[in-house]
Amino acid sequence: MGYITLMPDNPLLWNFFFGVIVALIYVQGIILLMERMVNSGRLSSDLSRKVIHIAAGSFIWIWLFIDTSDGITYLFNIAVPLLFFFTFLYKGYRGSPDDKDVKTMSRTGDPRELLKGTLYFTIIMMIAGTIFFGSYAGMLIMAVLGWGDGIAPYIGKRYGKRKYKTVGREKSIEGSLGFFLFALIGSLIFWILLGVLGAVDPPVLADPGVELVEILIVIILCCFVAMLVEVFSPADLDNILVPASTLITLLVVDFVLFPGATFVTFRILGTVL
Repeated sequence: MGYITLMPDNPLLWNFFFGVIVALIYVQGIILLMERMVNSGRLSSDLSRKVIHIAAGSFIWIWLFIDTSDGITYLFNIAVPLLFFFTFLYKGYRGSPDDKDVKTMSRTGDPRELLKGTLYFTIIMMIAGTIFFGSYAGMLIMAVLGWGDGIAPYIGKRYGKRKYKTVGREKSIEGSLGFFLFALIGSLIFWILLGVLGAVDPPVLADPGVELVEILIVIILCCFVAMLVEVFSPADLDNILVPASTLITLLVVDFVLFPGATFVTFRILGTVL
C-alpha cells in the first residue's frame, strides 16, 4: 500500500488519478499562474522560472497518494515529467520565442535553452520517481535540486554583493548560502511530509536505521556538499551534477559514516533493493 488510498482494490485507477490527472493539474496550474503574472507585469520572468523550478521539484508530494501494492502502477507518478520531457524536446527544436513555455522557463527566450538544464531537470524527476521512488535518496535529490538549485541564482542575482568566480562563472556568497538554506528547508519539509507525517503502514520511506540527530546530520551534509558542487558546476550541468552529488554523499553515508544505514534504496518494478 501507499500512504493514502481510497481504492485499495484498484491501485491502477487510483495511481492514474493522482499520478497523472492531479499531478498535471498541479504543474499546469503553477505554469499558467506564472504566465499570467509575467504577462501582467506583476512578476519577472526570472522569478517565475524559479517558482516553477521549486514547484516542479516538489512534485514528490504526489508520493503520499501513490499505492505501491501492485508493484508497477506507482510509475504513473512520472507521467507528467515524461510528458514535459517530450514537450521540451519538441519545443527546444521547433518552438518559438513567443511560446509560453519558452517565455516562462528560459533565461533569454531562446527555445534551445529548453534542451539543456530544463530538460535535464525532467530526467532527474523521472529517475527520482522510478529508481529512487519512496527513498531518502529520491526525496533529498529533489529537495536540493528543486529548492536549493532553484532559488540560488535568483538570490545571487538580486542580493549577491560578495562576488567570486568559478569555472568561468560569477557567483556570490549570498547565492551559495541561499542554495544551502533553501535546500535544507526543502529537505526538512519533504522529510516531515513523507518520512514523518505520512508514515502509515507500511511507510513509503523505510526507516534508515539511524537516530533522529543522525538523520539531520545527513540532511545537512547533503545540502552542504550539493552547495559546493553547484558552486563549481559548469553552466547547464548543475541539474545533473547536484543530484549526482547527493546520491554519492548518501552512498558514502551508508558505507562509511553510518555503516548499515539504508538512505539509498533502489526500486525495480516494485521490488526494493
